Amino acid sequence: MLAKDLLSDTIPALKTSDTGARALSWMEIFRVSHLPVVNNREFLGLISDTDIYDLGMMDEPIGNYKLSLFSPFVFDGQHIYEVIEIASRLKLTVIPVLDEEKNFQGVIGQSDLLALFAGLTAISEQGGILVLEMSQHDYSLSQIAQIVESNNSKILSLYITNADDANRIEVTIKINSQDLASILKTFDRYNYNIKASFMNDENLSSFYQNRYDQFMRYLDV
Repeated sequence: MLAKDLLSDTIPALKTSDTGARALSWMEIFRVSHLPVVNNREFLGLISDTDIYDLGMMDEPIGNYKLSLFSPFVFDGQHIYEVIEIASRLKLTVIPVLDEEKNFQGVIGQSDLLALFAGLTAISEQGGILVLEMSQHDYSLSQIAQIVESNNSKILSLYITNADDANRIEVTIKINSQDLASILKTFDRYNYNIKASFMNDENLSSFYQNRYDQFMRYLDV
């Protein structure tokens, strides 16, 4: 998925003639802390609620502000993982998107990234979740898939995170079955370290809430 595929159709851009009060009102409505400032299709930079409060010029047009605007952006052809990295590193609530000629295309908001997170983890799909822990050199996607599929199941999503030990990883697998008994036995037979499994709705809800909280901390929004 590319940045252009996640452009928000609701979050507006500010014009230099818009006042600080209008900017703050829009930030409150759309629950963001930044908005892009655009002149025609030229991206001038991001303004934050902190910028406006610090200057105390609520009724002044933004164009009158003596600001050195913060100007992070991504190109519309960049992968969405790069968007997530920039949002996290720079603590942004919106990420401006430009085309190859640097014309402003729109923004990606934090709600768009959360919707992406839900899709990547197949939250809406029925199934169970299995978490394996292993050393990095023991990881084999082909073997993991073979074990799942040999039990007449399929992997809906899979992602890797670092474990507490830098040399180890956690592999989280969403499987299209809530009855994981036979799959667990097979992984055990292959000497995998099964860190956790989630098969009923209550445990799955707790798991998703935990992963959501981790994702929000990663974005730091």
